[in-house]
Amino acid sequence: MAISVVVADDQDLVRAGLLMLLEAQTDIAVVGEVSDGPGAVEFALREHPDVVLMDVQMPGLSGIEATERIVRAGGEDHAAPVRVLILTTFADDEVLYPALRAGASGYLLKHAAPQDLPSAIRAVAAGQSWLDPRVAGGVMERAAGQPRPRIDGGRLAELLTPRELEVLALMAQGRTNRQIAEHLVLSEATVKTHVARVIAKTDSHDRAQAVALAYQSGVARP
Repeated sequence: MAISVVVADDQDLVRAGLLMLLEAQTDIAVVGEVSDGPGAVEFALREHPDVVLMDVQMPGLSGIEATERIVRAGGEDHAAPVRVLILTTFADDEVLYPALRAGASGYLLKHAAPQDLPSAIRAVAAGQSWLDPRVAGGVMERAAGQPRPRIDGGRLAELLTPRELEVLALMAQGRTNRQIAEHLVLSEATVKTHVARVIAKTDSHDRAQAVALAYQSGVARP
């Protein structure tokens, strides 16, 4: 089935350009477009698309506030989560980190290469994270400067099985579930189970937080 996407941006020309780009993808279907924050929240909660492509500056409700409401509502029911991919011109920390704290699964700059957008949507829809390379370096530097986490490498080794530690290390390399499955000669379904257990055992919010923990604890290194 095609990945269902709603485009949330207050500029008509931007939405039109995004629609043209995405309509060329056979595995992505744009199921709606909205021009303000409240509309994005309402559409996401009503229609449950796979991904909301969210601008940051929108009338009525900012993209960050809309993201937080969508993610919070998704955690309160048992439906498949609606994932948010931020698409913005802002590369500064004052926008990036609030967006990630709000629960965004990805962050892409509008002047990224055209082929990056479909790739980011596919990754986010698959439960993975996506950071534009122009902001990823800053995230890693900031993570490296954080205090030691409450779960260190030794504690992770106690919490996770050897196979789960192996999967976490490969997750930290940016590999997809399919790539991990091929590397470990496992089925993709088995890898998904390992990933879910890693996230649950480390009390992580999502895959991105588990990867950050792997780097902070020393289990994985850049």
